[in-house]
Amino acid sequence: MTRRLSILSALALAALGVIAAPQTVGANVIERACLQSGRPAASRALCDCIGRVAQQTLTGGQMRAGARFFQDPQRAQDVRQSNRRSDEELWRAWRNFGDTAEAMCRS
Repeated sequence: MTRRLSILSALALAALGVIAAPQTVGANVIERACLQSGRPAASRALCDCIGRVAQQTLTGGQMRAGARFFQDPQRAQDVRQSNRRSDEELWRAWRNFGDTAEAMCRS
């Protein structure tokens, strides 16, 4: 569970860091975040894979909402523990994205 949260956290934090950054042609917000994260493992191939998984598993709104978790870390906790259907759907989508990206994008 902790590893899953750290993967989701890293992806969302990276997404937040590039929202205002110059756009890479053809790249989605998650792929750009990965490319610009500065992490040693963030290769173009890995980031492309993560971006494709995001496009397959998340809506644009879900990607943006996940990025907002790191503007307000308490928001992530609130969403995770919320009984609101929309929050449960968002958290479930991000968990699915993290699991799928981990499975499909391993080196």
